[in-house]
Amino acid sequence: PMSSVIHVAAIQSKPEKTLEANLKNTQELLVEAAHRGSNIVVLPENFAYYKQSNLQLAGHTEASDRGPVRQFLAEQSALLGIWIVGGTVPVMDSLSKPVARSLVYNPKGDCVGHYDKIHLFDAYIESETVKNSYSESDYYSHGKSIVTLPTEYCRLGLSVCYDLRFAELYQQLSQANAQVVTVPAAFTATTGRDHWELLLRARAVEQQFFVIGANLVDRHHSSRGLWGGSAIIDPWGTVLASLEDDTGVAVAEIDLRTIDQLRKRMPVQQHRMLISKY
Repeated sequence: PMSSVIHVAAIQSKPEKTLEANLKNTQELLVEAAHRGSNIVVLPENFAYYKQSNLQLAGHTEASDRGPVRQFLAEQSALLGIWIVGGTVPVMDSLSKPVARSLVYNPKGDCVGHYDKIHLFDAYIESETVKNSYSESDYYSHGKSIVTLPTEYCRLGLSVCYDLRFAELYQQLSQANAQVVTVPAAFTATTGRDHWELLLRARAVEQQFFVIGANLVDRHHSSRGLWGGSAIIDPWGTVLASLEDDTGVAVAEIDLRTIDQLRKRMPVQQHRMLISKY
């Protein structure tokens, strides 16, 4: 039988001004994750294009698998022999605005599936020091489909950043038998301080699966701070590995048997009263 133990990693990177610099930093962190024995590695949301002004242009560039970031992800996964959940990449998908697409690559370098971010962050955030409005729907189109994917290690469930606030998405991922759910993110410093880890842990506890949150970091940026705090959470809500506000890699060994053991003792999914049972 397959081993129930998997090594997973969340990469935390800081956005640079150019695509080349972002890919170079990402590559170094992927190498570190692979050297530390990771089987599945999750990159942050928008790890390559965060500071690019023209997302439509980027979306057109990445519309085929010859796009620079898609080629990079294919090469790195094959070279390092790992699964990569490629954060998000803006991809033009027929509409006037790109989708924020989380692309998944297997250790042969094949893109075996993707998830387009469903919930877009349109919010007005203020703290003592900054006031910011965010309007992702001005730049992106909404995704429409819930996605889980088989790997030789586990069934992955895909989500992105602002999705974390919508428990019903994770309920559906659980119903689709996801065991490990990935959350690439660019969570703001203001909201991240109070809600990021709380929400990662809540989703893991509610649905009794593992959650991997990979966040961008630039906590003290004068206007648009990014929280960091990337973490790997078990189905009991325990933080198995995490980072603060440095770039780096959080690595944890997870045992999928934990899910079955916990669900036997506390069959939450069977106790639901207010949601349609499949």
